[in-house]
Amino acid sequence: MSYLVLARKYRPRNFTEMVGQEHVVQALSNALTQQRLHHAYLFTGTRGVGKTTVSRILAKSLNCQGPDGNGGITATPCGVCQACTDIDSGRFVDYTELDAASNRGVDEVQSLLEQAVYKPVQGRFKVFMIDEVHMLTNTAFNAMLKTLEEPPEYLKFVLATTDPQKVPVTVLSRCLQFNLRPMAPETVLSHLTQVLAAENVPAEPQALRLLSRAARGSMRDALSLTDQAIAFGSGQLQEAGVRQMLGAVDRSYVFRLIDALALGDGKTVVETADALRMNGLSAASTLEEMSAVLQRMAVYQAVPQMAQAVDANDPEAVEAARLAGQMPADETQLLYSLCLHGRGELGLAPDEYAALTMVLLRLLAFKAPADPAEKKTLTRTEAAAAPVPVAAAQPAVAALQAPPPPAVSAELPPAASAPSMPATSVSPAAAQPPGPVPAAQLPAQALAVPGEAGAPAASIAPWEDSGDEPPPWPDGDDGSVSAPMALPASVAENAGQNMPAASEGQAQPAPEFVAIPVREASEPSERLQPLPLSAPTPVSARYTPTEEGEVWHATVQQLAAAEAITALVRELALQSQLVARDGAHWLLRVERESLNQPTARERLRAALEAAGHATQISVEVGRVIDSPARRNAAAAAERQRLAEETVMNDPYVQTLMRDHGAKIVPGSIKPL
Repeated sequence: MSYLVLARKYRPRNFTEMVGQEHVVQALSNALTQQRLHHAYLFTGTRGVGKTTVSRILAKSLNCQGPDGNGGITATPCGVCQACTDIDSGRFVDYTELDAASNRGVDEVQSLLEQAVYKPVQGRFKVFMIDEVHMLTNTAFNAMLKTLEEPPEYLKFVLATTDPQKVPVTVLSRCLQFNLRPMAPETVLSHLTQVLAAENVPAEPQALRLLSRAARGSMRDALSLTDQAIAFGSGQLQEAGVRQMLGAVDRSYVFRLIDALALGDGKTVVETADALRMNGLSAASTLEEMSAVLQRMAVYQAVPQMAQAVDANDPEAVEAARLAGQMPADETQLLYSLCLHGRGELGLAPDEYAALTMVLLRLLAFKAPADPAEKKTLTRTEAAAAPVPVAAAQPAVAALQAPPPPAVSAELPPAASAPSMPATSVSPAAAQPPGPVPAAQLPAQALAVPGEAGAPAASIAPWEDSGDEPPPWPDGDDGSVSAPMALPASVAENAGQNMPAASEGQAQPAPEFVAIPVREASEPSERLQPLPLSAPTPVSARYTPTEEGEVWHATVQQLAAAEAITALVRELALQSQLVARDGAHWLLRVERESLNQPTARERLRAALEAAGHATQISVEVGRVIDSPARRNAAAAAERQRLAEETVMNDPYVQTLMRDHGAKIVPGSIKPL
C-alpha cells in the first residue's frame, strides 16, 4: 500500500477541522445556514493556508445529499454521501478545478465557460474552481467577465490566488473576497501535536516548536517538514535532529549573545560569534533568531503581566522573560533594529561572520558605560593635559595668564615697552589664582582678535567690514604706554622678536609665548558695557520652589548618579514634581501623559524602594511648577550668566575689544 503524505492525509474535510481561519469559516458557515450564497468567491493568502481546501469544503456543502440522500445545502457536509466522497477523491463531474498557471490562455477559459450552459449532471450546483487565477492573461480575464458577473443560478465560481494585486479590479468587484491569514506558530504547534499523536510518533516539544516556526505560517509546509523530520529521525522527532535538518541556530547561542550584550561583555560576544563560525551555523539565521527573541522580550517589557504568565514548560519563553528584565527597553529596541538592518549587511562584507560580529558590537559602541569615568569624551582637564604636537600648537593662541594692564603715566620712555620683557612660558597645569577668569584662559573660539594668526575665520571681525584701517603695532615713538599681550612664538618671531633656538637632540619644550606691545587707550579706567550674550531664561528653567521640591530633587540626583534609573524612567523622574508624601506613599505629577507609562512607573517605584524611600507611588497628570529638570535648567542658566559676566568684566578682554576690535562670538562662552 502506497504511503499518503501527512499534508494530504490530514487535509480538513469540513469546516470544523479547519484551523487558523476562523474568520472565513464563520462567514461561510453563516452564509450556508441562511442560504445567502454569492455566485463568486475569491480566496487569497500565502501558500499552504487552505485556499483549495476551503473551496472543496464549500463545493461539498453546496452539493451534500446527506447520509439518507435527502439532505440540502448545509454548513456541515456529511462526508459519506456520493457527492462528498467524489469531491474528496477528485472525480465529481460537476466540480471542476482549473490550474491557471498552466491553463492561462483565452482558449482554456473559453472551453471552461462553454460548460456553463449545461445544468449539473449529478449535483445541485456546478462549481468552477480556478487556482492561481492571477496567472490568466488579460484576454482570458476579459473573456470570463460577463459570465462571472451574471452566471446561471446553478453555477458558482471559486477563485484562488496568492497575489491578489495582479487580479484586475473588474474581477475583484464581481467576487466576495476572503483573505486567509498565515497561521501563528502556536496554532501550527497545536495541530502538529494532534497529528503526531494520531500517527503514534514520539516527538520532543522543542522539535515541534522548531518545525512550527520553520513553517512560517503555512500548515502544508509544517506537515511536509514533519514528514521529512520523521524520515530523518528514523520514526521519531528529536530537537537535535530537527535542528540539524533545518540548519537552525541553537537558541542557546542567541541567549548567550543577548545576555553578553546586556552586560556589556564584548569578549563573550566575540567568542560566541567564533563558535558559530566553527560550527558552520548561518549568520543570517542567527540574526533572524535574535530578532524573534528580541521581539518577544519587547512584548514582555511592555506588558509585564505576560512575562509573569509564561509557560514554565517552554524554556525559551522563560529565558526570554529573564532577559527582558535584564536589558533596558531602549537597548532592546536598538538591538532589534540593528539585527534587522544587519541582515542586509552580511552580503556586503567579505566575511559574513565578521559582519555578524560588527553588527553585535555596534550595540556596545552605543551602550553607555557602567562607570561614568570610562566615558570616551575627554574632559577639559584631560584635554589640557594631553600632549600637543609643537607644529600644531604654534599657530594657535595659547592660554597665558597675564595681569591686567597697569595705569602708567604717559611720561615713561619708549624703552619700557616690549623689548625689555622676557619671554614667558606657562604650563597647562599651572595653578590659577582666585578671581575673574582671564581672557587668555578662554577657548580660542571665544575671543577672536582680527588678523591674529590661527584665529578661526568665522570668529574674526575684519576691519574690511567696518571700513576702518587696522591699528598699527605700537613702537613707542609717540610716547604711548604699551601693555603685554600673549601671542605665539611664531608670530612674535615675525614681529622681530628674537627667540632662543633649541639645540639639536634636545627635547622640544612646550611652545613659548612672548609679550609684545599693545597700544593702550588714553583713558585706561574706561570700561566697556557688557554685551547681552545670554538669551532670556527659558520657560523650562523657571520654577517655583515648593516644600517637597528640594527633597525630590536630591532623591532624583542620587538615583541618576547611581544609574538606578535610565532612559524613560529617568525622564519621568526629572520631569515630575513631588506633590505630597504620605509615609511610604509618594504622589508625583507630570505634564505629559506620554511619560506616565506603567512600566516606567513600576521601575521608578522599584528604584525608590531599593534606595530606602517610597514603596508605593502614584502619578497624576497636571501642571508642574517645581521639578528636578527645571531646577537643573535654572542652575545651568545661572552658571552661564555668571560665566559671561566674568568674561565681559575682565580688564584684559575689555582691552582687546577696545583697542583691537575683538568680538566675543555668541555662544562660545561655556561655564567650567
